[in-house]
Amino acid sequence: MFDRNLGRVISHAQPERGDKPELNDAQRIVAAEAARREAIFEKSVQSEKTRGDDLAKRFEEALRQAKQEPISRPKRDFDLD
Repeated sequence: MFDRNLGRVISHAQPERGDKPELNDAQRIVAAEAARREAIFEKSVQSEKTRGDDLAKRFEEALRQAKQEPISRPKRDFDLD
């Protein structure tokens, strides 16, 4: 509410939200969020378990490629003499 004589806001009330959840749904909402967090955690645990295998596969592939490439002496862009 605005007072014209004072030129100030003398009171303010927040408008009601249309998407405000009901108190009866609170337990369901909390349980759904807990399940979502648990699923995300399980996914991260599984990715950490398989991370070592993925790194080993990448290393084996890089080693196989390195063995197939011919060994050559590196060229220098400048002369040290």
